[in-house]
Amino acid sequence: MNDEDVVIETKQERRERKLASKKEAMQKHGKSTARVYIDSLFKRLARKKK
Repeated sequence: MNDEDVVIETKQERRERKLASKKEAMQKHGKSTARVYIDSLFKRLARKKK
């Protein structure tokens, strides 16, 4: 391995790369999916009141 092949990466660069990959892996929900979750929450609360 030559000195030219070694790339020194700072802690901040590693952190940014890790956060970027983590952000890509996050699930993205649309508005319709959020609506389904809210509706199910209201149904659950309505059942508890009875």
